[in-house]
Amino acid sequence: MTGETVGAISLVPPLLAIVLAIVTRKPVLSLFLGIWSGGVIYTTSHGVAQTLDWLVSSIGESTFNAKIMLIVLFLGAGVALIWRLGGANAIANSVTAYLDTPRKVGGATWIFGMLWFFDDYSNTAIVGTTMREISDEVRISREKLAYMIDSTAAPVATFGVSSWVAYQLSMIEEGYSAADVSVEAGEVPGAFALFLQSIPFNMYCLFAVAMVGIIVFTGRDFGEMLDAEHRSATEGKVLRDEAIPMQSAEDSLGAVLTDSPKLRYFAVPTLALMAVVVGGAAYTGLGASDPGAGPFEIAGNAAFVDALLWGTFTMVGVAFAMGVGSGLASLDEAMETVIDGFGMMLTALTILVMAWTIGTVTTALGTGVYVTNIAENFVTPTMLPVVVLIASAFIAFSTGTSWGTMAIVTPIAVPLAWSVGGATPELLPVAIGTVFSGAIFGDHCSPISDTTILSSTFTGADHIDHVRTQMYYATTVMIVAAVLLTVWGATRITPLVLLPIGVVTLVGLVYVLSEFDANRKDVEATRTVRVGSGSVSDDD
Repeated sequence: MTGETVGAISLVPPLLAIVLAIVTRKPVLSLFLGIWSGGVIYTTSHGVAQTLDWLVSSIGESTFNAKIMLIVLFLGAGVALIWRLGGANAIANSVTAYLDTPRKVGGATWIFGMLWFFDDYSNTAIVGTTMREISDEVRISREKLAYMIDSTAAPVATFGVSSWVAYQLSMIEEGYSAADVSVEAGEVPGAFALFLQSIPFNMYCLFAVAMVGIIVFTGRDFGEMLDAEHRSATEGKVLRDEAIPMQSAEDSLGAVLTDSPKLRYFAVPTLALMAVVVGGAAYTGLGASDPGAGPFEIAGNAAFVDALLWGTFTMVGVAFAMGVGSGLASLDEAMETVIDGFGMMLTALTILVMAWTIGTVTTALGTGVYVTNIAENFVTPTMLPVVVLIASAFIAFSTGTSWGTMAIVTPIAVPLAWSVGGATPELLPVAIGTVFSGAIFGDHCSPISDTTILSSTFTGADHIDHVRTQMYYATTVMIVAAVLLTVWGATRITPLVLLPIGVVTLVGLVYVLSEFDANRKDVEATRTVRVGSGSVSDDD
């Protein structure tokens, strides 16, 4: 059975998984039931054997998935070693005197997230682990921390020299091939040139990063995040009473091995990770490029996932050697910590495998093609940006994979933009930018997204609580992006004018929505942390 014959029923598996995950707060069970329903639809019988085959193929048939699983395990082991050797505590101790208010801690998290631009997985692991204890000190809720981490991971990675950009360039090439156009013939710009032109149209990602800064520096929240922050500020509960955090370093890994933590146990393994990732990307990029290639071509040809695999393994090796070599950890303690780090990631890995399998199900049933074919019926030059944006968002939300969404939509969006634009490249940048924007928005709102899962994991948040609280902010940003892209479609005003308007609009919306929600709930619109008989606020 194929997606061409399934039609609308192909939406059932992903939507069932998402609805159940949000309602029951049990993502693993919800994902499995979604996959199983896909097996039933695909085979028109009980579907159990097909379900198991899909699960096995997600684990064993994709070298890319296998590498991601190893990266996640190595990140868990590296973070575990850094934790037990006192590296995370040392970071917290070194900055606690300076980061003594929610605004300062949030601002540091925002900046740190933007600086760690070359990979979203390591971004969530390093920034989330580093800032968790510090944010707990000033009573920032785990939901708020997970939001800040999630919205400065994948969005930032879409602009820097990263695995995301390399993948995006390959998708542009796929789009060119589908449109039967050629760079050599001068019909279209090169892949990297088109990527640069698309950045101003990647409005969701740009506004998502800006929104974190707005939320942090105004000290205002709305929706369920306001409830979480009010609870944390007034009661000292960074998690709600019945929350099930994805992981807890203390519970999973045990106590820190030293009373005098040293910064080098964080800095050296982390710098080793960065050096190997950057060096590995450069090495693989040079090997795959022609002699005399420029830095952008080298970056486009780099194997970032391989480099990240080497880097995370190096981080584990360096931390392990430092701990044992210094006598801070015995060989047995170091090995136990590595295994505990692997174990800490089992929940995330389970959900990742399930999320990948849902992607396999939607591909088999033709969900993405079905949604995109419907969208094509409404496309005009004016509506192209918002149609591609919404189609990408829905597919990413339903499948939980932004990369999979790019793979599905880009080869359709590029030929569509070429045709609607009168066989000119005018609409190509906006098509590429809106594919990326929609894909990442869908990721941010989907409980089956890998990056959203990892954000919950490394911040120690309840996963569904993270999804529910983040959705208010992501949707607000998406609405502003969609409106401005529609304005661009109707007027062709340069996005360099529209982007500042969007940021100002977001500031106004944050003030209006926070005041409205605070009055409705009879709480303060701005955050004050009460400790004992005194108070600590962002204005102190």
